Amino acid sequence: MLKSIAYDKNKIIENVNYVFVSEKAIIEINKKFLKHNYCTDIITFDNSEKIDTISGEMYISVETVKKNAKFYKVEFEEELIRVIVHGFLHLCGYNDQTAADIEKMRTIEDYYIKHYYAISSI
Repeated sequence: MLKSIAYDKNKIIENVNYVFVSEKAIIEINKKFLKHNYCTDIITFDNSEKIDTISGEMYISVETVKKNAKFYKVEFEEELIRVIVHGFLHLCGYNDQTAADIEKMRTIEDYYIKHYYAISSI
């Protein structure tokens, strides 16, 4: 799925690392690098050196993803896929700072998640 996103966005994947951490760890990362004192499901660091490449790290709080899956009444796997796609879209240059940005990212996430589940059910 991530290769499809990169292809559609005219990007080349160089290096993407996913690091699964606790809620406590992600709060510390959030404080240290973003100056936020709260838990989130994912924090993405873009290490790309060229505009057409994707290179970065994503720190994912599995505990938070589990809680969000329950809250949104979806399976854990679906919520985890959404978070991974969300972080990958950040590496493609998308932001979620405004309501319009969030809506745009959610639409793109939905598109790729539906596409993934349609292909995987064949």
